[in-house]
Amino acid sequence: MTYSSSIDLAEYQPVNYLWPQLVEKLGIDKAQKAARQALDLQRMNGDIRTLPVLLFETCGLALVNIDLVRQNIGFSCHGEDMVLILSTQKNLVQLLREI
Repeated sequence: MTYSSSIDLAEYQPVNYLWPQLVEKLGIDKAQKAARQALDLQRMNGDIRTLPVLLFETCGLALVNIDLVRQNIGFSCHGEDMVLILSTQKNLVQLLREI
């Protein structure tokens, strides 16, 4: 499986408030459902080198290579049940370690 990205992760700033903003925007049930769907995508199509991504603005889903995340953002993404929330409009990113 080949993964590619048109987003330059080096331009993204890590923050701790995207998840609370997503919960405020969607409600806790829909936000948790979106995060679970990202984890389902990882389980179905990902592997140990990928991390599920939840797009803040659209709740779209993607997979990203964990090495790109580590190199460009500095997050160590080894383990399970992690989701990267990405705001493409504001160039912000948050790593959720527990949902």
